[in-house]
Amino acid sequence: MPFTPFHFGPAMLFVFLFFPFFDVAALLLSSVIVDVEPFGVLFLGFPGPLHGFLHTFVGATIMGILASFLVYILQLPVQRILVLFKIRQETKISRIVYTSLFGTYSHVFLDSFLYAEMNPFFPFLGNPLYGLLPGLWIYMICMIGFLIGFLLYLFRLVILANDTV
Repeated sequence: MPFTPFHFGPAMLFVFLFFPFFDVAALLLSSVIVDVEPFGVLFLGFPGPLHGFLHTFVGATIMGILASFLVYILQLPVQRILVLFKIRQETKISRIVYTSLFGTYSHVFLDSFLYAEMNPFFPFLGNPLYGLLPGLWIYMICMIGFLIGFLLYLFRLVILANDTV
C-alpha cells in the first residue's frame, strides 16, 4: 500500500486483541517500516520498483530485524510515549523480535494481493497472491482492523480505569 497508515489497522487489531503477547511499539513500527522502499522511490528518486526487494519475505526478514534493533535501543523513550497512552508492557527482546517479524511479514502478505510487480517469495519470481482478493477488500480489512483495534484499546482503558477506582 503506498499509503502506509493502512498497515496500522491490522497492527492495532492484533496488538490489542492479543495484548500483551505482541510488543506494541515493535508491531506499529514493523507494520510500516517496509514502506521505506516506495517512499525512497517516490520521493527520493531511488531506482527500482515501488514494491521491490523489501516487499519480499526475505527483505521483510531483514527489515524485521532492523525494526527489532530500533525498538530495543529506543525502548526507554518508547516506554515514555506508551505510558502517555496508558500502555505498560514489559520489554523482552524475544517478544520484540517475533513481533517485528510478524509485522513485516503481514505487510508483505497484505501488499501481495494488491501489486503484480511484487515477488513476495523471492528468489522465486511472480506473485501468486496478486488479485486473489479484490483490492477494496484489503483496504477494508485494514480500516476495519484499525477500528476494532482502536475499540479494543478504548475497552482496555475503561477496564484499567475501573481497576484503579
